[in-house]
Amino acid sequence: MDTIHDDTCPSFEGTLEMIGRRWTGSVLQAAAQGARRFGEYRAVINGISDRLLSQRLKELEAAGLIDRTVIPTTPVQIRYRLAPDGQALVDALVPLAQWSLRRGSGARGAGRIPAA
Repeated sequence: MDTIHDDTCPSFEGTLEMIGRRWTGSVLQAAAQGARRFGEYRAVINGISDRLLSQRLKELEAAGLIDRTVIPTTPVQIRYRLAPDGQALVDALVPLAQWSLRRGSGARGAGRIPAA
């Protein structure tokens, strides 16, 4: 079994912090369904504000997980899709999602991390 070594911990912690931000998982999931325009993300992700969606897309783009393409039409169209590293991250998150589903609602404290 692979383990997390001391030299990977800062990178690992940074990744966990990024994907743990509110709505990031939903944005990644929507991106995994194919290239989308901003309004399509908004329609798929119920409850996210325009400001927060824009912020998450910018963060994911800056991290190299989302590619942003400007299509020079009138009006200009902007499409977002998973970059190769974003697809690799989504692929890595699938086992975590499956694990959380197996835990189900019957597990003690399912879906919650105890407060420190």
